[in-house]
Amino acid sequence: QVQLVESGGGLVQAGGSLRLSCAASRSIFSLATLGWYRQAPGKQRELVATISRLGNTNYADSVKGRFTISRDNAKNTVYLQMNSLKSEDTAVYYCNAQFIQAYWGQGTQVTVSS
Repeated sequence: QVQLVESGGGLVQAGGSLRLSCAASRSIFSLATLGWYRQAPGKQRELVATISRLGNTNYADSVKGRFTISRDNAKNTVYLQMNSLKSEDTAVYYCNAQFIQAYWGQGTQVTVSS
């Protein structure tokens, strides 16, 4: 069983930055497509960014140019650097790993105050 543990969420003012981290418990991490999703109150969970095992990235239009996803396979960790944060980025952020099946973290709250 793969376990994903997110960290790095918190409260930040608009225009600020945060870096989220997600550590995985098993070595399939290097074979998986990794991603960050978010869910705001009353809304559906949505894709934020993904990174393939080869390092190809994909971003939601709403975060392009502000967020950067990266991975360190040696540390079984995926990161989400979030800059120029806006109030609409407020959500619970979830880490995801896709390899044969989907694995999810427990989520970390990001709150951006305006």
